[in-house]
Amino acid sequence: MDYLEKQLPELNSKEWIYSNGLGGYASSTITGCNTRRYHGLLVASFNPPTDRRVLVSKTEETIVDKQGNILELSTNQYEGTVQPEGYEYLTAFERKRFPVATFKALNAELSKTIFMLQGSNTTVVEYRNIGTEAYELRVTVFLSNRDYHSLLKETNEYNFWTENFEHHKKIYAYYGAEPVFIKHSNGEWQPKNYWHKNYEYTAEKERGLDFNEDCFAAGEIIYRLKPGGKVHVIFSTEAAMMEKEGNALKKKELKYQQLLLSNSGDIFLDDLIAAGNQFIVERSSTQSASIIAGYHWFADWGRDTMIAIRGLCIATGKKGLAQSIIKTFLQYLDDGMLPNRFPDWGEEPEYNTIDATLWLFIVLHDFHQKFNDVDFIKEVFPQLTSIIEAHTKGTRYQIHVTEEGLLYGGEGNTQLTWMDARVGDYVVTPRHGCPVEINMLWYNALKIYSDFANALKNKNPYASYFKLFEQNFKTYFLNTQGYLNDVVIPNVSADASIRPNMIYAVSLPCTVLSKKEQQNIVALVQKELLTDYGLRTLQKNHPDFKSVYQGDAWHRDNAYHQGTVWPFLLGEFFTAYLKTNKQSAASIKQVHQWVIPLKEHFYNDNCIHGISEIFDGENPGAGKGTIHQAWSVSVLIKVLTDIKISDE
Repeated sequence: MDYLEKQLPELNSKEWIYSNGLGGYASSTITGCNTRRYHGLLVASFNPPTDRRVLVSKTEETIVDKQGNILELSTNQYEGTVQPEGYEYLTAFERKRFPVATFKALNAELSKTIFMLQGSNTTVVEYRNIGTEAYELRVTVFLSNRDYHSLLKETNEYNFWTENFEHHKKIYAYYGAEPVFIKHSNGEWQPKNYWHKNYEYTAEKERGLDFNEDCFAAGEIIYRLKPGGKVHVIFSTEAAMMEKEGNALKKKELKYQQLLLSNSGDIFLDDLIAAGNQFIVERSSTQSASIIAGYHWFADWGRDTMIAIRGLCIATGKKGLAQSIIKTFLQYLDDGMLPNRFPDWGEEPEYNTIDATLWLFIVLHDFHQKFNDVDFIKEVFPQLTSIIEAHTKGTRYQIHVTEEGLLYGGEGNTQLTWMDARVGDYVVTPRHGCPVEINMLWYNALKIYSDFANALKNKNPYASYFKLFEQNFKTYFLNTQGYLNDVVIPNVSADASIRPNMIYAVSLPCTVLSKKEQQNIVALVQKELLTDYGLRTLQKNHPDFKSVYQGDAWHRDNAYHQGTVWPFLLGEFFTAYLKTNKQSAASIKQVHQWVIPLKEHFYNDNCIHGISEIFDGENPGAGKGTIHQAWSVSVLIKVLTDIKISDE
C-alpha cells in the first residue's frame, strides 16, 4: 500500500494494538497520532487484567539531517488543524510479529518498531536508520498517569518529579503515584518539563464524548544514528527492566511470538491465532487465566469468554490454558450461575447473564471432543450437576424451567442475553421470557450433561427435562412462516422478529429440528441477515431497524442490537451452513469466499491484524465498536480449523 497517497483521516482510521498478557497494551494509529483516550505507548495494568492506566502517551520523533533540515515525523490533531504533519513522510506500515512504521523525509529514512514484553508492563520502542545517510534523531517523551477511561488536563497536582540515573529516569507523575521508568541508553536526555495542550482525539469526538487532553513533555532524548544503526527506548513500571537491553528483550519476545504459530500452512489462520492470543490474560484475583472481551475498553466477561475460548484455546489445542480459564469462572459459580463480571476490588460479582453458564456446557463438549479428557469432565461434573439443579429449581432473575420444559428468564430492567444494551434504566432489547438461543443452549446443556453422565456411569435425574423440551419446543417457537420466533412466553406472546438468534438451533451440537427445518432457517438468515462482515441483528424491514451505529451513547446503544452487524455471528452461520450442506466441497468453498471481506478487513482496515466488534447494519464497511474483539477472531479460528480438519 502506498501510504504517501493517503489522506490523514484514512490513515488515522487504521490502528494497531500490542498487548502484554496482563490486560495492558500499547496502541495508536499507524501515523502515531492518538485519536482515542485509550491510545498510549504504555497502558499498564496494575490489577491484571484491570486497573489500566495510561502512563506513556506517545513519543514524537524529529530528524535533523546533515544539511540542518528539521524533519518532524509526528502527527497531532488539534481543533481545525494538524501539526506537525509527519504522516506525509509515512511510507509503510506492517503488523506481522510487531507493529513497524517506516518514514522517509528527504534523504533520511527511519523505521519505528513497538512491542511489549509478555507478563510485564514494559514497552520497547526500537528506532533504526534504514537509509544511507547519518542523522540526529530527537525523541520527545510525553507522559500521563490516568485511568484509561478518563482524560487529563494540566494540573498542579501533577509535577512529574524525576530521579536521574546514568542511563534511565524514574518519574513520579504526582506524590504517591506508581513511577514510570525510562531507559535511554546511548542517548542524551534533555529535560523539557512543559504541558502540551489540547490534543484532539477524533474518535472520541465522533462518539459524543470529551475529546481534548493535555500531556506532559518530560524530556527529549537525542541520538546520533549512522546508517544501519539502531537504538531502543524502554518504558516500564519495573525497575528491573532498566537492567535489560532492547535487543535481548526483542529476541525474547520474538521467541514468544514464534511459539504462537500453528504451522498450519495457512498464513491467515496463523495470523488469526497470533491476533487471538492478545486476548489471553492473567487474572490476579484468581491466579489463573482469562480472556479479555475486546480492546480497548472491555475486561473479561463471562459470556464473551465462554464463546471465545472455543476458538482461541480449544480449537488451537491449548488444553492447559482452556482448563485454567474454565476453572477461573467455576471459582465463582453461585446458585448455578457463572459471573458476567468479576470482583476486582472486593465488590460482589455480577451474575446478570443467563447464557454464559449454558455456554460452559458447549465449551466442555468441545473440550471433550478435542482432548478426550474424561478425568477433567469428572472433576467438574458435580458443578455441572449444581447448574442443572439450580436452573430446574429456579435461580436469579426469574430464571426457571416452565411447565412446558422451556427455560424462562428476565425481570424488571435486567438484560440477561447477549443483546444486553441498556441506557440507565432503559433496556433496549429486554427479551424477557424464553429467548430462542437460550432455549437451544439449555437443551444442549441437558443433552451434553446426559452424555457426560453416561460416560462417567453416573445417574441422570434430569433426563425427563430434555424429553419435555423436545415435545414442546416446536409448538411454541416454530411459526407458520417456517422459522423460529425470537422470544416466546408460552401461551401469552411470541416475538416473530427475524433475528440471528435462531441460527443456534442449527449450529449447536444438538437440535430438535428436522433437516428441512434447519435448511429453511439457514436460507432465511442468509437472505435477510447475512452481510460481508457478519449477521444483522434485525431484519431491515422491521420498524425498529437502525441502519447506522453512530452518535452519542444513547444513539449507539439503541442501534447496538437493532440491525447492527456482528462478525462473531458468522461462526454460527458458517457452522450451520456447512452442517446443512454435509460439509460438501462446494459449501466449504462458499465459506472461504464469504470469509474474504473479513480477511481484507483483518489485514487492511481499522485494527491492522484485528477484527472489529461491529459494523453498520445498512451498508457495513468501516468497523465500529472495539477495534479488536475476542469472539470476532475466535469464531473464524474455529471455523477455519474445523474446515481444515474435515479436509484432512
